[in-house]
Amino acid sequence: MATKQKEPGKVERIASEIRDRIERGALEPGSRLPGVPQLQQEHGIAYQTARDVYGVLEDEGLVFSRRGKGTYVSLVIDKIVSDRTVRYLPGFREAGGAVGAFEAEMRAKGFGFKNVVTIAKDVPPKQVAGIFDMHHRAKTLKRERIMSVFLPSNTEALEVVQVATSWFPPDVVDACPALTEMKPGVGGSKSRMAEAGFAQVRLREEIEVRSPTADEAAALGIAAEQAVMEITHKGLTAEGRVVEICLHVLPRAKWRLAYEWAIGNPGTG
Repeated sequence: MATKQKEPGKVERIASEIRDRIERGALEPGSRLPGVPQLQQEHGIAYQTARDVYGVLEDEGLVFSRRGKGTYVSLVIDKIVSDRTVRYLPGFREAGGAVGAFEAEMRAKGFGFKNVVTIAKDVPPKQVAGIFDMHHRAKTLKRERIMSVFLPSNTEALEVVQVATSWFPPDVVDACPALTEMKPGVGGSKSRMAEAGFAQVRLREEIEVRSPTADEAAALGIAAEQAVMEITHKGLTAEGRVVEICLHVLPRAKWRLAYEWAIGNPGTG
């Protein structure tokens, strides 16, 4: 039995029509789009062709799908600009009682937010264990977060925009029990660590663009072919000790990172 061929011309045409409506504002962020069977029926196309239409738009960051809920216009059409220079400053991450940088960042951009947090003792990746000077089979605290945003006017359209996993050395965990709590309080884990004597005064981030793992793609609700940015974030004390390592995984189509730093005294050239 012959397999029905995909219809690339139709995919491009229908995707272009939906893209134009999104860009003109005729389809607002968070709007629910027709299901795949309905799209198939409306345009007289094959089921796979209808799926490919939404696949193209998902790759562009214009729509997102929630399993069992449907497909929606993305809440993040123009990308989230993350100012890495300021987001971790105490005054920013504690603003308005925010529990950490992500909450403060999303509030400032007008989004509601939701974190699904998992806390457990686990064996960290070899690289993390080495930085913490731990035995490669020893366990320490892991905080995993699946981070979503929504519009205050439409809580149904909940879009996952980031997954993050933080690791802390065992002695830091012992001294700072708030790290084991779902909500560590105003300012998040960095503020609690500072109170426990492990203030982070310097940060280091390394960025890699790569394909997501199967688990990451599932958590983010993206196709395995979409690229993600992985930020390896290290928090250092005044003594130069790394007391936190966080791996942030962000869909490349949703984010743009911004950095600013001084390179000399004003007027010196």
